[in-house]
Amino acid sequence: MLKDGEVTEEFFGDKKIIQNINLYRFTSDSILLSRFARAKVNDIVADFCSGSGVVGFHFLCLKPQIKSLTLFEMQPSLADMSRRTAEMNGFNCEVVNCKLQDISREYDDKFSLILCNPPYEKSGFDNEVYEKAICRKEITITLKEIADAAFKKLKFGGRLAILNRADRSAELIYELKSRGLEPKRMQFVSGGEGAKPYLVMVEAVKGGKEGVDVLPAIINARNGNSNLNQ
Repeated sequence: MLKDGEVTEEFFGDKKIIQNINLYRFTSDSILLSRFARAKVNDIVADFCSGSGVVGFHFLCLKPQIKSLTLFEMQPSLADMSRRTAEMNGFNCEVVNCKLQDISREYDDKFSLILCNPPYEKSGFDNEVYEKAICRKEITITLKEIADAAFKKLKFGGRLAILNRADRSAELIYELKSRGLEPKRMQFVSGGEGAKPYLVMVEAVKGGKEGVDVLPAIINARNGNSNLNQ
């Protein structure tokens, strides 16, 4: 099932995920988000900017009580890897290859939970490979557009679990609140004891009341793709 440049990495025992060594490969940010997000029984879940699917697949393994999973990814090569990973592991999910701005209206008000590890760097891609750059930087989509798409696709009372750079916390909260997505849980991530946070994770509720629970910061050594079995 592998194509040129592709490898498989193990997670959750005998589960495997396909990665391409020449394209963007997931980092520990993805795992942090899938652990931060909370599941309810029969949740209808979407993974926005899903890449090779690690956030959604890891969440599915952590939370088998969810009802369904749909991955949305704009790059055909990454969407194709996700489909083959799902087939390899017997995951029951749908993979949609499209930009978030172009998601069909058939998905309006459908999801009870959306996960999103978006591109969150603002600068251009310079000399980077374009396919890698758009996974990291706001070239093809902005935070505002992600919030718009999430509001349209969430049910009333549905949740969005999203992360971003810690120094963009104010912007993240503003964009969510201005689109009717009320932040309810918030957690910062630092790279070491006493270190300045570099990441923030937020859970927002469509139509939720004001009031946010700021959780204790967590320490992540930023050691790549580790701890996929937890």
